[in-house]
Amino acid sequence: MPEAPPPQDIPKNHKSGYVALIGRPNVGKSTLMNALVGQKLSIVTEKPQTTRQRVLGIHSGEEHQAIFLDTPGIIDPRYALQQSMMKSVSSAIGEADLLLFLADATRANPDEMGLRHVPEERPALLVLTKMDLIPQEQALPLVDEYLELRAFEEVVPTSALKSRGVDVLLDQITQHLPEGPPFYPKDQVSEHPERFFVAEIVREKVFQQFREEIPYSVQVNVTAFERQEDRKTLIDAEIIVNKDTQKGILIGAGGQAVKEVGAAARLDIEQLLGGEDVYLQLHVKVREDWREQPATLRSYGYQA
Repeated sequence: MPEAPPPQDIPKNHKSGYVALIGRPNVGKSTLMNALVGQKLSIVTEKPQTTRQRVLGIHSGEEHQAIFLDTPGIIDPRYALQQSMMKSVSSAIGEADLLLFLADATRANPDEMGLRHVPEERPALLVLTKMDLIPQEQALPLVDEYLELRAFEEVVPTSALKSRGVDVLLDQITQHLPEGPPFYPKDQVSEHPERFFVAEIVREKVFQQFREEIPYSVQVNVTAFERQEDRKTLIDAEIIVNKDTQKGILIGAGGQAVKEVGAAARLDIEQLLGGEDVYLQLHVKVREDWREQPATLRSYGYQA
């Protein structure tokens, strides 16, 4: 946890704290965090388990600062990478002053497995997601079932895609944060370096372009990031896969598939960097069973 920045006309009753978004895969955690922060930080795809590491985003107002921790979806891990992902969930829960348990409003039954990861002693809000897909009254029986399983400070229906309920949720979060100074400068929106977001953008494009096992076998590492005066910013990134066959699929005939990934990623990277012209090179490499190797996972920045 960072030290608070130097004093700067902080209101007497200023509130600040860490807020962890937790829930099952595809429940809408990343979409909601992006809406709460006001810009895209977490990558978003239709596939489950897109988020692999804790992503930190900051929302600051005059009298508060909420530091959001987007987390991987809660699963039963099958290999070392997934075990690392679940460690990220546990770590975020341990750091958080407030938990947001996200529940898909379109589900028929409560997510009891996910609830097992919400400690009873921790303050938590129940956040219903995807409320644009059903009439609001249809969610009431599901809310009752959740409240029978666990007490929540508040229940907030939302649709991050339609920007519904996000302001209400922010108000509720602020009310439940402890008093204290901001941990970050008020104009900062994340603590991650640009390299992290560049790698995530490339990985997002792989998720969007490929099906089945390819996205889940891919790791992206930025190996070079060089700003040149009056010239394009040069970025080299390696895309790691598990098998030679996956390498061939990812590269595609005549290198067309990886070119399409690079072209789509470059547009988003240029936007991330404030309009800088970017020259992006992607190199596909094979590291057999990298998802099962604790030392390799640590070298890629995962908890292992």
